[in-house]
Parts: sequence; C-alpha cells; structure tokens
Amino acid sequence: MKKLLAILMASAMVLTVAGCGGGGNSSSTGSESSSTPEGGEEVKFSSAMVTDVGGVNDQSFNQSAWEGLQTAQKDMGIEVKYIESKQEAEYGPNLEILADEGHDLIWGVGFMLQSAVMDAAAKNPDTMYALVDSDFGADAPKNTIGVLFRAQEPSFLVGYIAGKVTETGKVGFVGGVKGEVIDQFEYGFRAGVAYAAKELGKEITVDVQYANSFGDSGLGKSIAQKMYAEGCDIVFHAAGNVGVGVIEAAKENDKWVIGVDQDQNHLAPDNVLTSAMKMVGKAMNIVIQDMIDGKDLGGQTLVFGIKEGCAGIAPTSEKNVPEDVLADTIVLEEKIVSEEIVPPYSEDTFNAFIESLAK
Repeated sequence: MKKLLAILMASAMVLTVAGCGGGGNSSSTGSESSSTPEGGEEVKFSSAMVTDVGGVNDQSFNQSAWEGLQTAQKDMGIEVKYIESKQEAEYGPNLEILADEGHDLIWGVGFMLQSAVMDAAAKNPDTMYALVDSDFGADAPKNTIGVLFRAQEPSFLVGYIAGKVTETGKVGFVGGVKGEVIDQFEYGFRAGVAYAAKELGKEITVDVQYANSFGDSGLGKSIAQKMYAEGCDIVFHAAGNVGVGVIEAAKENDKWVIGVDQDQNHLAPDNVLTSAMKMVGKAMNIVIQDMIDGKDLGGQTLVFGIKEGCAGIAPTSEKNVPEDVLADTIVLEEKIVSEEIVPPYSEDTFNAFIESLAK
C-alpha cells in the first residue's frame, strides 16, 4: 500500500494547487468580485470570468473555476475578477463589461456561454477569450481558446467504485442538462459500473435521470430521494447546484453519494463516497501561465484529463472507499493514462465499450 499512499498524497498536492486561493473579495455574495495581488505589486496580467447560471458558489464547476483564478492571483501575481450570471440573458452583457475593462484573458465558464463568447470575440477582436467545456471548431477565431476535459475518465473511476461498493446492485446518475459535456460523465460512469459488474460476475443497473437544470437544488433532492426509495444505494451527480440537493438527499436517507468537479466530501463527510474531480481551476491556471510565458494559444482547443493532472478521484476517497477497492481503482487510473482503457464519452462509444466487455 505504500505506492497507493504515495499516489494519494500526490493527488492531494494537486488539489491544493487547484483549490482555494486567498486574498481579495473571494467571499463576496454579490454578482461581481475582484481581487488584486497582495502587497500592492504591479499587476502585469489580468484575467476575469463570467459564470453560468449555476453561480460562483455552486460547490462545483463555477466555484472550482473561481478558486483556480484566486490561486493564480496568489501564485502568479495577477489580477482576477468574476461576474456572476443569474440568467442566460446576462452572459453577453457581463462579457462586454469585462471587455470594456481591458482584461488580458476573459473566461466563459460552461458550454452554455458558447454563443455569447463567440459574439463577444467577434465584437472585440483585440481581446482574448477562453471557453471552458467547449471549443470553436475548425474555424476558431484567433482570439479564442477552447478548453475541454476528458470528464469520462474520473467518471469511469467513480463508476467502478460504485459498482464494487453497491450492496443493492442498483445505482443512480443525476445529470443537469443533457448534452455532450454531461454525456461524458454519464457514459463514463455507466462504463465504470459495467466494468466492475463484469469483474464481480453480476448485474448492476444504473438509473439515469436529468433535471434539465444546473441551479435547482430542490429538484435534485427530489430526484435523488426517489432513486434512493426505489433501491439505489449510491447516486452520482453531474449537475452543478442541482447536485447540492442530491447530497442533501443522501444525508437524509443515510445513503452514498458521489460528488463532482471538486472534492465534495466536506458537504457530507459520512455520505460522500468519493468525487469525480474535474480540476477546472488548474487547467485555467495552465492556460494563464502559458499566456504569461508568451505562448500563442489563439484558435486552439486544449484538452485536459488525468494525464495532465486535471482529473481524478478525490483525495478523501480513502475515508469511505474500502482499501482494496481504492487500490484496484488506482490500477485502473494507470491503465487510463496508458490508454489500455479508454472510457467512453458518448452513447456510440459506450455501446462499443459494452460490446468489447462481452468478448
């Protein structure tokens, strides 16, 4: 187990780099917050972000992005800021506010901002934009950067854990809004469950439901309550603020839940089995550092996953995941890095993966 402990310690170090930054107005509850380097040193680079409707305190995707920018502010001495979007109609105006302020790099956080970011990039050709969880295609404007993740990789790992831990043989998945990004979580998770089921020689079913929202935590709680009542003993969510409700349902029913994007164990230490970490903030920091170093990233799409240190299972997994299951999961992680296992990210790739398991 020495190797396992070493890997977990390394994962914790990665999380620390990607996690909470200090200083500034990060605790602001308003729609806008900015932070400047401590000590009054000269600011040489500024980066700002616009959240999607999940909000900056979603305990997940947007929060990870903002904490990443705060870490960049602390470690790189840059100026950072966010504007929180309450509704989709605010995406464009919020992006325009940041363009008028002259930031070096403006982020749209979430695929729902793609149209607004495209419009902003066309209106402001001298401003650089980056979009998390989407790209701009083959004809991407030179003032845009697409940032994608192989979210199916950590989802496969937590699916495997769910498959090995479930006692009822039934687990659940709660998605936010159906689309290519959330497909990665769903199909990666289902494939991991199937892989575990084959190892165990038994059938495990996955109940899949979508909230059609990233912000309605009450709906997430309601969906999860029903899943638990119908026999699921583990539910994985990929749904932003909706997932906060899923975690509440797990606490009330004393069941397992699997977090997403961040290590969400702190929200329910006795009920969060593990979390599929998608380290948005760390990937953002890599992009920022590359820009500071003078690299030309315009028109490119950058993809991050386990190999790049921007995805994996939570360091707190050792609290609730059985030691033997965790050790087997680390072996699978190594196989993903070496591409011996390629987790599926869509319905077609999932079906092909399942066919390969049957051989």
